[in-house]
Amino acid sequence: MSGDFASTNLTHHFLIAMPGLEDGLFSKSVVYLCDHSPRGALGLIINKPSEINLSDLFGKVDLSLQRADLAAQAVLQGGPLHEERGFVLHEALPDASDSTAAAPYASSMVIPGGLAMTTSRDVLEALAGGQGPSKVLVSLGYASWGEGQLESELMRNSWLTVDAEKAIIFDTPVNQRYERALDLLGLKAWMIAPQAGHA
Repeated sequence: MSGDFASTNLTHHFLIAMPGLEDGLFSKSVVYLCDHSPRGALGLIINKPSEINLSDLFGKVDLSLQRADLAAQAVLQGGPLHEERGFVLHEALPDASDSTAAAPYASSMVIPGGLAMTTSRDVLEALAGGQGPSKVLVSLGYASWGEGQLESELMRNSWLTVDAEKAIIFDTPVNQRYERALDLLGLKAWMIAPQAGHA
């Protein structure tokens, strides 16, 4: 990747925190970038579980989750902003692959790469009824960067970047996602440790 981050669109990429990034929630985090433009960036941390699972969350919003495959899945801490709001990252539904088609949910962002991020209650209602997307990641809160902020952090080597892989988001155990994301770059955590190379 070139050093000219200003012209690089990192939508549908992972940000992998470098060891020097010890900012609370972002320490050892993997962030999936849903949107990146000259105006800024928005993403969800995909490897920081909260204390509740999807069955608990649905109960809190007066819905009964009929999807046994999802009930025990951890709700993630998606980022430090709006931690009271739910964000559902999921595979785009077949009719959403056409960017001119209407999104199936009231408030959905279709992400190039075959995913969508929905914030409206209707996706939860679909899941509660045993319908909805087959693969989902639900988080409370999100991360965002203002104009030039992420580029500045990249210049300071706070993050590694790599094309996102759906299998890491949806099929990899949460506690293995950091290592698996590094694997995409051919790296291991010890290779990028602050003391790497010191005898």
